Amino acid sequence: MGTAARSVFDTDTLRRGIEGQTPQTLLSLYADDAELRVVDHHTQPSHPKVLHGRDEIAEMLDDVYSRDMTHTLEECVVQGDRAAFSESCEYADGVRVLSDSMIKLRDGKIVEQTIIQAWDE
Repeated sequence: MGTAARSVFDTDTLRRGIEGQTPQTLLSLYADDAELRVVDHHTQPSHPKVLHGRDEIAEMLDDVYSRDMTHTLEECVVQGDRAAFSESCEYADGVRVLSDSMIKLRDGKIVEQTIIQAWDE
């Protein structure tokens, strides 16, 4: 009797990627055909921002990691081909951001992600 091979999402890489100074480590967790949806004050649920593929996701991450802010992975839960995590961020001027993500995995890579975020105004 054999056991099914199970891909594992690398939560250590997720932490290093989120808390790092550049987006490359975080970007390595996305499949080439990944889709990322962002819901926040500006891109509300009926019209979320949707990014298709690693190139578009890389552009967003390059923008985020070019800002003077810190990022912290607060919690991460992985179950099979699904994961969820919370991230807190703080700009140099003290403005805070909190985001929660739900992700779908394939072969240990993110193929779908929905981010819901809120920040101090």
